[in-house]
Amino acid sequence: MKKIVVLISGQGSTLQALIDACAIGQIPAQIVSVISNKADVFGLERAKSAGISHRVFLRKAFDSNLAMDNAIGDYIDNLGADLIVLAGYMKILTPEFTQRFAGRVVNIHPSLLPKYPGLNTYQRAMEAGDTEHGTTVHFVNEEVDGGAIILQAKVPIFPEDNISDVEQRTREQELRIYPLVVKWFMEDRLKLVGTQAYLDGQLLPPQGYAAEE
Repeated sequence: MKKIVVLISGQGSTLQALIDACAIGQIPAQIVSVISNKADVFGLERAKSAGISHRVFLRKAFDSNLAMDNAIGDYIDNLGADLIVLAGYMKILTPEFTQRFAGRVVNIHPSLLPKYPGLNTYQRAMEAGDTEHGTTVHFVNEEVDGGAIILQAKVPIFPEDNISDVEQRTREQELRIYPLVVKWFMEDRLKLVGTQAYLDGQLLPPQGYAAEE
C-alpha cells in the first residue's frame, strides 16, 4: 500500500478528512506519519486517536530552516513516503526541500490562485469587492503558492457576509476536494511533468480542474 506523510501546524481538520478517507478506502493508501512544527496542537491528538505515528520538528532545535527541512526530508525518505500532503502547515519550505520531493508535495490554499497567494486571503478578497472566493489544490514548488494548479472549488461571497461566513464556506469545499486529489495521486492518475500537472494523461489548464458543486 502506498504511503502518505501529512505536515500540519494546527487543529488538523484537513488531516481528519484525509484520515477518514483512508479509513473507508476512498484513498487507497496509508498515512504513515503526521509531522508538526508545533508541539501543542490538536492535529497531533487526531493522529494519536487514529493510531498514526507522529513527530514534532521545532525550528529552535535546528541551526537553520535548511537543517530542519533536511531532517524532515530524511525522516520522510526513511518512511518511504510516496506523497507529502501539506494540511495547514504554516512554515515555508526551503527550495532544497521542494526540489528534493518535486512532484510529490501537494498543498491546499484558501483562494482561487493565482489570486491572493500568502496570508489573509478572505479579508483581501472581501476588501477587493470580490463576489466569489474559493480554494486551490496545487503541487508545491519553490514559489509560495506558485506550483501547478490541480483543482479549484469556488464559493460565493454575498454582500451581507463577514469573513467567517466565507471561511466556513471555503473550508467545506477544502474538506471535499483535498481527499479527491490525494486519491487521484495514489491511483497514479495525477502527475507533475516538468512544471505542469496532468490528470489521466491530459494536461490540466492553468487554473486546474474545476470542482463541481
